[in-house]
Amino acid sequence: MALRTLKVDFMKHQNACNHNTSDYDNPHLILRRGQKFTLKASFSRAVTPRDKIVLQFTTSSRPSKANGSLVQVDVNQADLRKDWSATICECHGNEYTISVNSPANAIIGKYQLSVITGRGIVYMAGDCSIYILFNPWCEDDAVYMPGEEERMEYVLNDTGYIYVGSSTKITARPWNFGQHEVDVLDCCMYLLEHSDLKASAKRDPVILSRKFSALVNSNDDNGVLTGNWSGMYDAGISPTAWTGSSAILQQYHKTKRPVRFGQCWVFSGVLTTVMRCIGIPARSVTNFNSAHDTEENLKIDYYMNEQGETIDDISSDSVWNFHVWNDVWMKRPDLPNGHDGWQAIDATPQEKSQGIFQCGPCSLKAIKEGVVYLPYDGKFLFAEVNADKIQWLVTWTDGEEEFTKVKEEQKNIGKFISTKAINKNFKEDITLQYKHREGSEEERTAFGTACSHLKSDICMVFAAPPPPPPPGIKLQITGDNELLPGNTLSLNIVLENESDEAKTVTVNAGCQLQTYTGKVIASLACTNQTVEVAGKHAESVPFNVAADLYMKSVVLVGDELMIRVNVIVETKDKNEKVSEFLMIPFIYPSLKVEMPETAKIDEDFTCTLTFKNTLNIPLEKCELHVEGLGIFKLEKFDQGDVRPGGIFRSKIICAPKKAGEKKIVAELISKQIKGISAERMITITK
Repeated sequence: MALRTLKVDFMKHQNACNHNTSDYDNPHLILRRGQKFTLKASFSRAVTPRDKIVLQFTTSSRPSKANGSLVQVDVNQADLRKDWSATICECHGNEYTISVNSPANAIIGKYQLSVITGRGIVYMAGDCSIYILFNPWCEDDAVYMPGEEERMEYVLNDTGYIYVGSSTKITARPWNFGQHEVDVLDCCMYLLEHSDLKASAKRDPVILSRKFSALVNSNDDNGVLTGNWSGMYDAGISPTAWTGSSAILQQYHKTKRPVRFGQCWVFSGVLTTVMRCIGIPARSVTNFNSAHDTEENLKIDYYMNEQGETIDDISSDSVWNFHVWNDVWMKRPDLPNGHDGWQAIDATPQEKSQGIFQCGPCSLKAIKEGVVYLPYDGKFLFAEVNADKIQWLVTWTDGEEEFTKVKEEQKNIGKFISTKAINKNFKEDITLQYKHREGSEEERTAFGTACSHLKSDICMVFAAPPPPPPPGIKLQITGDNELLPGNTLSLNIVLENESDEAKTVTVNAGCQLQTYTGKVIASLACTNQTVEVAGKHAESVPFNVAADLYMKSVVLVGDELMIRVNVIVETKDKNEKVSEFLMIPFIYPSLKVEMPETAKIDEDFTCTLTFKNTLNIPLEKCELHVEGLGIFKLEKFDQGDVRPGGIFRSKIICAPKKAGEKKIVAELISKQIKGISAERMITITK
């Protein structure tokens, strides 16, 4: 009698525990490659030595043995090997437990299993698919990460922080990565299946991470997220309103259309989710004073007019207050020795690479040493953290533009590069992983190395900084270093004469409202004054900006905004010219989250969110976005207008379904404020 397969039990619970995939909200079998898993097969009779049993695994729309997307594994081999292999390890009547091993370089994707027991006798295990992911626990996998704490943080942790703000005021934005949430893994597999990658390329984390840096933005391939920096978000959701990645990926999976809208921290949050979901260790990384070098000369040209206002239409270069990208962990067999480990990738569409908006992976060691010719996108990434910044004064004489170099700064770009610390809820500064200490001989050597690989000779290297100037005018901006919306900005321009002789100086100060990318939204105020400063004395020039000068623009633009003040001081004899700038962030009232510290599965508890408008202006069209992974999906509450001193409270009845430490994340936005974040942890027990 021919042997027939009656049933296959995928032993999902046991395999999920062994493969660290128990947290996925997905009905299918989820495995990590390079690791043994077990199946239980029921046959029509006992298996004899003469019977041949073949397990056939297929992935991709056109599976082929040649590229590894069709695999046939003979059962009953004596021992499991490191490639595809299978053996019977237990027998109870006609029920057999089969141990199977996949290789550490197996194709990542969604597989179907068939059991072949004779000519034309095929059992299709069609009720369940098998997802094979990267395996950071397997030493033979290219993404192997030593250290259980590191794997817990960079692979399994589904919540964290993304750092925003400015180099003088860094803010932690809570973010739910949600890589285990329903439909997220299916969304990642859909993106992979509908990419233009060959099946054999889907085993390589270098190729996959680069491809996903393109797929997360929608610019070239109908990808996940549409970027928008216009300040107008009526056709979608403001980037500041998102609390995490899973709602974005779930919407994309449902509609197969790009989700609107994202900016750099949203792109990074989604890419972290996708990488962790498919098993590549990943972290979101924020670079403050981040250069966008469009000319590949490692120089950022910054232009100001005589009123101290930024001119942003002369050069396409820019300096972002912050920019968020990603690091992924993997071996780099395609690079010289020593470049394994963290690699930078970026899904924010800034510059095209090989014809499309993708960026990386680029070895952090290559960035640090200025070896920018190594793949991928080393020049752009090196400039983001280590370009030199040149300030220019633009004047007009008889209708002709004249450019005067005011200052060249070698230590301004790439400050406080930050990510969440391992298994701790605070920031880790990883600047020294990206660059040598500012001003050190090693840092200037790396800069010189990077310059030597540029296409042009316009990048000049300075072996040492110029000697300090003789005693003269010293400039400082004091006063408000942060601002509550609706309040007057009060500053003082302090001029200190370090010489013995009196000096007559002209003070030009300009104040502008900018987005975090450096784009000027509005010019708010300027001043031009002549001041006499006695020798060894100081004078102070007040500079105030009334609230009504900036609030009308704040209301119109739904972006992360800051006020920039530029000051240029020049002596009467024009022998001295000094400039300084100050970035002033907005600060907002707090949002309070109240709930118990512990709760039990399927037992309701109440989460209360309270907000009091402590500003002296009304907040219009307030929206509250709240999400709790493993508790409830993203919910939106329209709160209307909240007058000065007004209070609102929202209550959510929660019914947790998963045990463990869970986090509620809330985000409040209005026409006047761009995002107030709050979070609260709760422990769910069985």
